[in-house]
Amino acid sequence: MEIVFLGVGSSAGTPVIGCGCPTCLSDDPRNRRTRCSIAVTMENGAVLLVDTGPDLRHQALREKIVRVDGVLYTHYHADHLNGLDDLRSFCHLQRKPVPVYGNEVTMQGIVQRFAYAFPSHEQHHWDKPVLCAHQVAEPFEIAGTEVMPVPVMHGKYEILGYRIGNMAYLTDVSDISPASLDKLQGLDVLLLDCLRYRFHPTHLSVEQAIVWAEKIGARETYLIHMTHELEFSALSAQLPAGMRVAYDGLRLQC
Repeated sequence: MEIVFLGVGSSAGTPVIGCGCPTCLSDDPRNRRTRCSIAVTMENGAVLLVDTGPDLRHQALREKIVRVDGVLYTHYHADHLNGLDDLRSFCHLQRKPVPVYGNEVTMQGIVQRFAYAFPSHEQHHWDKPVLCAHQVAEPFEIAGTEVMPVPVMHGKYEILGYRIGNMAYLTDVSDISPASLDKLQGLDVLLLDCLRYRFHPTHLSVEQAIVWAEKIGARETYLIHMTHELEFSALSAQLPAGMRVAYDGLRLQC
């Protein structure tokens, strides 16, 4: 499968509006970060998104994404959800609903906030998103691909990471239980939350991300969901072997 990093930024993105810090003023395109999301293209051509941040339209145009077979939601915070309306373009292109997945709390929150996208009867008009909600807790199949939900803590809230094959995506993480840690063994690629240098109550800091990456033991770990406090080259120079700073548009083959 191929992974495209649609965005690796935190809720404000980088540059941050009105900020004149070195990262926000940097000429390095790897310091320009849209809100956090990936697209995974499977061997059979199916495309899965993880989250639909508010930059989805721009990200899809940039990466020439014209198909979405499902969306895996980690949680319903605005920076991971509010591009949902742009799924209507894929419904229009494909002439069918798009299935979306998340835990019970996430799906309830999404359906409540975007009720118009979840019609109660069969829909054949595609001027708005037409979605099918699925609450998940156990491994499930989508477009011929098995997906394993991995519960993690985002402060005091339980959200979902996801494992697809030997790749796992963990954003907005503050703690990982032993049971979830077991589900992350044997990974080739780990995409891991890393907000900033300083401690944050609902995200991993750089130091914490390094510790968790060592515990999980993936062959390669890529840091995501970064604020403008983290400059690409400076952070890259501080990381141990096997850890890398991700950037918008990065593509990986797994």
